[in-house]
Amino acid sequence: MTQDNQAAVQPVNLPEILEEVTKLCDLYEKALMENDLDTLDALFWESEQTLRYGVGENLYGISEIRDFRKGRSGGSPRRDVIRRQITTFGKDCAVCDLEFQRPGAAVRGGKARPGSARLPAGRLPPPMCR
Repeated sequence: MTQDNQAAVQPVNLPEILEEVTKLCDLYEKALMENDLDTLDALFWESEQTLRYGVGENLYGISEIRDFRKGRSGGSPRRDVIRRQITTFGKDCAVCDLEFQRPGAAVRGGKARPGSARLPAGRLPPPMCR
C-alpha cells in the first residue's frame, strides 16, 4: 500500500463509535418491534434520497417510507435476531448486518444496513434500515 492509500484508510471499529452505533441499532430494533413510528422516523434521514428495500416493496424517499409504516397494520412482523455484525469505518460511517428468524419460520432472513453516515446535524443514524 502506498503512503497516499494509507492516508485514505479509516480506522475500523473505534470503540466509542462502535458503542454509539450499537446503541442506535438497539434503539432501532426496539422501535421496530414496538411499532414506535416517531422513533423510527427520527432514526431515518429526512430526505427524498432515503431508500428502503423491503421483502415485498421498494420505497423511495422519506415520504414513501413514512406512508408505508403508517399503513402497515400492527407494524413489522416479529423476528428473533440470530446474529448482528456492526462495523464502523472512521468516525462517520457504519454498516450493520443482521440475521434474523421469524417465529415459526424454517428459514432465516438477513438485512444489510449499509450507508450510515454522520449528518451535518452531528448524529449518526443507523444505516437506512427497515
